[in-house]
Amino acid sequence: MPSGLVALLDDVAGLTKLAAASIDDVGAAATRAGVKAAGVVVDDTAVTPRYVVGLHPDRELPIIWRIAKGSLFNKLVILLPAALLLSAFARWAITPLLMIGGAFLCFEGAEKVIEKLSGAHHDETEDLALDSKQLEDVKVKGAVRTDFILSAEIMAIALAEVADQSLVSQAASLILVALGITVGVYGVVGLIVKLDDIGVHLSQRGPGATRAFGRGLVHGVPKLMAALSVIGTAAMIWVGGQILVHGMAGLGFAGPEHVIDHWAEVAREAAPFAPGLFGWLTKTLADLVLGLIVGGIIAWTLHKVRPHAHKTAGH
Repeated sequence: MPSGLVALLDDVAGLTKLAAASIDDVGAAATRAGVKAAGVVVDDTAVTPRYVVGLHPDRELPIIWRIAKGSLFNKLVILLPAALLLSAFARWAITPLLMIGGAFLCFEGAEKVIEKLSGAHHDETEDLALDSKQLEDVKVKGAVRTDFILSAEIMAIALAEVADQSLVSQAASLILVALGITVGVYGVVGLIVKLDDIGVHLSQRGPGATRAFGRGLVHGVPKLMAALSVIGTAAMIWVGGQILVHGMAGLGFAGPEHVIDHWAEVAREAAPFAPGLFGWLTKTLADLVLGLIVGGIIAWTLHKVRPHAHKTAGH
């Protein structure tokens, strides 16, 4: 009897260790996937605040909450099952789809650069006469649609990172990524959109130092938003370029990746200090330039095709 109890305890201990190891594996895979998707996450964080611009401050957090719920629906109800089906029945398609998503990121980023340089910008709500409820609905719909595109890329990046694991581990990892990124992104977005209100509150209360800090927030938030926009655009183009380079190597065309790795190695060897940093910066810059070139070509092509399509439709 004692020996049977000892054997049972050994079995329980073994199962516990196995479960703990599985949890560690899922957590590690989710973390790696989240890091790989960091560039898209930065862009997601930078893009979302613009959807509450022009709305009453009391409605900012409720709208962010609505967008966050839409984001979770995108990731868990639509994209998660699609990703698992893809992994189970068409794993060969992951890399090409990831590259299509990468090309789209490059295009989106290049479009933003073109808009910034040309001064052209259009908000889909500008041509509509809407009451506050309708305006909120249009803003939320647009934000959730944009989130779907970015979420699809995040989930595709995460899936590529955990594709060699079991289906259950893949599902657990993707769920962790979806929850963690959504909570992180929209938590930060909620804080960003309320920073100016916090600044106004502090500037009117408390000692002189507190008021000065509040005034600093009020003046600093627009600069923060502008910086986030630039960082988000750069991150989008960089991640898109990086995805394309890795994807081409995975499909047997490793030339660009080898050239970029060679440049990074040259930079590391020539660096007077912090060789790892100089190597990373070189590689990042190369991915960024490649992404901007690809995105610019796509944007230029579409700009040429659209007027022609409109003229053809007119005839």
